[in-house]
Amino acid sequence: MGDMPTNEQILQALEVVIDPELRKSIVELGMVRSIDQQPDGGVDVIVSLTTAGCPIRNHFETAVADAVRSLEGITRVGVTFDVLSPEEKSELQRKLGRGSLPEGALARVANVICVGSGKGGVGKSTITANLAAALAGEGRKVGVLDADVWGYSIPRMFGVGGRPPVSADRKIMPLEAAGGVKIMSIGFFVEEDAAVVWRGPMLHKALTQFLEDVDWGELDFLLVDLPPGTGDVSMTLAQLLPQAKFVIVTTPQPTAQKVARRSAEMAHKVDMEVAGVIENMAGFVTPSGERFAIFGEGGGQDLADELAVPLIGRVPLTMPLREQADAGEPLVVSDPDDPAAQAIRQAARGLVAMFPVELPILQVAAAGGPGSGAPDGPEPAGMSLPMA
Repeated sequence: MGDMPTNEQILQALEVVIDPELRKSIVELGMVRSIDQQPDGGVDVIVSLTTAGCPIRNHFETAVADAVRSLEGITRVGVTFDVLSPEEKSELQRKLGRGSLPEGALARVANVICVGSGKGGVGKSTITANLAAALAGEGRKVGVLDADVWGYSIPRMFGVGGRPPVSADRKIMPLEAAGGVKIMSIGFFVEEDAAVVWRGPMLHKALTQFLEDVDWGELDFLLVDLPPGTGDVSMTLAQLLPQAKFVIVTTPQPTAQKVARRSAEMAHKVDMEVAGVIENMAGFVTPSGERFAIFGEGGGQDLADELAVPLIGRVPLTMPLREQADAGEPLVVSDPDDPAAQAIRQAARGLVAMFPVELPILQVAAAGGPGSGAPDGPEPAGMSLPMA
C-alpha cells in the first residue's frame, strides 16, 4: 500500500473544483474548511458554502469526492458542508474585489445579460428594448437596467417616465412598461435633456445602487444596456455581476466588427463570458420587401466565428424599426410581422435556449413532488405583475 497523500496534495487536487458562480477554485476562495485523514484510508473534507441552501451543493459534493478519489491510496471520501461566517463572507468579497453586492440583492434574478457594443450608433438600445419585449412576449419575466448613463434612451423606447416609487423597506421599485417589463434608468432621476457629467466613482455608486437598492423581484432575464465602448461602466458591472453574460451588437461592416472585437476583449479581461453576437442593420428591407446590403455583408458572422460564439441574430434595418424607437413601444409589440421584429424574436428564442437554467427558488418549489400545484411556489408577497 502506497503512502497516503499529504493534506497539501489533497488540497492541490481540490484546485480543480470551481465555484460556478464566483468562477474560482474552492481552494483559492478559502472554502475548504478542513481535511481529515482516517487510518483506514478514508478522507473527510468540510467545505464552507456562502449560504446554507446553496443550490450548487450537489455539484460541490460530486466534484470534491471525484477530485480526492483521483489520488492514490484513498478508499473513501466524505464531504460535509458548513456555512461561512459573516466575517468570512465579507473577507471573501473583499478578496474578490467585488463592490460587494449584498446577499440577496439579485437573488431572484436567474440570468443577467449585458448588451454591449464597441461604438455608438449600432442600435444597441433598440435591440435591448426589443429583445426585452420579445422575451416578455415568450412568457419570461424581464427587467431592463439602462446603464447607458450618457445616452439613456430606454425610457423613451418603452414610453415610461416619472419618479420610481420607493417601497416600505426603502427599495426603489422599477417602473413597468406594457407587457410587464420592469425598467430602471438614470433617466428617471435626471431632468430630460440635462447634461450630466459623471465621474468614475459616482458612476460606480449609481450602478451599484441600481443593482442593490432596486427591488427587481423575480426575473428570468435582467438585460443591461451598456454604454458604447469599453469604459468604466462595463468594468464596474463586470465586478458587480461576475455571473453575467455579454452579448455584442455590431453592424455588418468590417470596421464596426473591429471595434466590437475590442468590446469582446474587455469582456474577456474581466472574465465575462461572451454569449453571442447580434448583427444589427443587416441590410435595409424596403416596405415592399426588397433588401439592400447598405452596410456590406457578414461582419456579424465573422465576429462570431472569430470569438467562437454563436451569431444569435441578424436584424435588418426597416423603417418601422427606426420609427418605433421614438414612439414609446418596441417594434416586436407594435408590428410583430415586420422583418426586423421577426429577427429579434428569433434572437430572443436563441437566448432562451442558451440559458436553460431555472431559478434555484423554483427548483425547490418544484421539488414538492409531481402535481404539487403551481410550479412557481407561493407568489412572493408585495409584488403583483400586471401581465398586459
